[in-house]
Amino acid sequence: MSECKIKSIRKIIGTIEVVTGLRIGGSADTMEISGLDNPIIRNPATGEPFIPGSSLRGKMRSLAEWYHHEVPKDGNVLNADPASKTARVFGVSADSHRANGPTRLIVRDAVLTPASREAYESGIPITEVKSENAINRLTAMPNPRPMERVIPGVTFQWELIYREFQLPTSTDDPALFEEVVLTSLALLEMDALGGGGSRGNGKIKLHLQENGTDLNLPQLQFS
Repeated sequence: MSECKIKSIRKIIGTIEVVTGLRIGGSADTMEISGLDNPIIRNPATGEPFIPGSSLRGKMRSLAEWYHHEVPKDGNVLNADPASKTARVFGVSADSHRANGPTRLIVRDAVLTPASREAYESGIPITEVKSENAINRLTAMPNPRPMERVIPGVTFQWELIYREFQLPTSTDDPALFEEVVLTSLALLEMDALGGGGSRGNGKIKLHLQENGTDLNLPQLQFS
């Protein structure tokens, strides 16, 4: 790995716009009478909702693996083929064979944009409690489940870093940016982020730029 060096760094910035209620679950550290036991994740210092980089990166990787037919045979991401496109972009575990170099993609936490933060600080609601019911098919007995979500229209600012390396064994980092990173972002817009995607949650819209120029996501082909 002494022959490995960073060739270039690409920085993608932009916003994530919530289109349908977004739920990324947190933990209820303290239980109160009539308190909500299914809260969203929040910054413990400010109480502001945010989207963890791990949630974004994990969903991007999962979608890219399915698209490129690179899901590990046992489903365990820790057993990914180190030579696969997705593993080379998103990385492999420290004890895996690393001839293809370090992780290329860094995904930051997404925090409220100034406009959404101003709304939050002024007391305008940016979250809601949505009640869902699981209905017993025989008795019709409901089992209500109140869950917190970020409401549509809230925006988060986001940053991704893509590192291109010069390696004796790999020269296609620029192509992998197009094939894996941009593809996974396009898939993310088409799919859902967070919990309850099959029930309407988690549709988002990405507004991204690189060097002040709008970044257009690819039109994907499915076969």
